[in-house]
Amino acid sequence: MFIIDVSLKNAPVTLSVQRKAAEDAEATYQQVIDAVRSGEQRLLELICEHQPGKKVSVISSEVAAVQVYEKSSTATSSGRPPGFFAMAE
Repeated sequence: MFIIDVSLKNAPVTLSVQRKAAEDAEATYQQVIDAVRSGEQRLLELICEHQPGKKVSVISSEVAAVQVYEKSSTATSSGRPPGFFAMAE
């Protein structure tokens, strides 16, 4: 299982969807990257393959970061992947 995490500007949460195949995860990652690079404000709808019915929609101009990783290989003991962090106030 592959997870695509999307971090938003000015939001402390990370949005995640899952893909079963590496190729599908890479395609979703590229979809988000291409939308951000275009500079246009458009709506991205991401659908999770692991949880049927789970959908996430985000405006591309609000995406701060995106990452893709394999669930079984990079999860830490806390269950969170390395790469994103939150700053404590």
